[in-house]
Amino acid sequence: MYPMMFDPTYMVMILPALLLAVYAQFKVKSTFARFSNVRASRGQSADSVTRMLLDKFGLHNVKIERVGGNLTDHYDPRSKTLRLSDSVGGSSSIAAIGVAAHEVGHAVQDLKGYAPLRIRNSLVPAASLGSNLGILLFIIGLPMGMGSLVTLGIILFSCAVLFQIVTLPVEFDASSRALALLSETGTLSPQELSGARSVLSAAALTYIAATLMAVMQLLYLLSRSRNRR
Repeated sequence: MYPMMFDPTYMVMILPALLLAVYAQFKVKSTFARFSNVRASRGQSADSVTRMLLDKFGLHNVKIERVGGNLTDHYDPRSKTLRLSDSVGGSSSIAAIGVAAHEVGHAVQDLKGYAPLRIRNSLVPAASLGSNLGILLFIIGLPMGMGSLVTLGIILFSCAVLFQIVTLPVEFDASSRALALLSETGTLSPQELSGARSVLSAAALTYIAATLMAVMQLLYLLSRSRNRR
């Protein structure tokens, strides 16, 4: 556990983000569970809807695979693979179809060269490194008075924050594309579409919470670095 977890200032700064994250997790799980019990009137499975929507854009090369876990669905632009979780893939529920269509939205973004997605993909290595190493360097450098190490830590962690910020338009746009596709193709009725929108809106809260948490952590690091000068 990071030493700053024992700093009351840190806890006060991240408390709103922490509470939002807890609420977001509850909201997405409860909303998904609710609409997982509502079967789409056309009876199509999320797998078949995914294939149909991908083929609509000529994305015949995008593979559909199953991945373990719950709501671990994702699109991998490197291997052109769309992976559906066990709770989504074989289901014909409104919730499953909404989630699957959201991942198709990412595949369409990739096809069209959607700028925020390209930026986010380019930030993955730096964000992965910066999310942990950045804070570690900051914690080591601050008490030792090593300003350069503190600065490097902040720069690295800033990459992780930027990744979270860019993720927001990527996820919002994917959901928007998904709902439009489900409506245009008649896959879901207007009433069913409302349920899918509720699921995707709940999921969006988790990204907002993650971004807020990252931003507040960065502000804390900047504040501590200024106070030590």
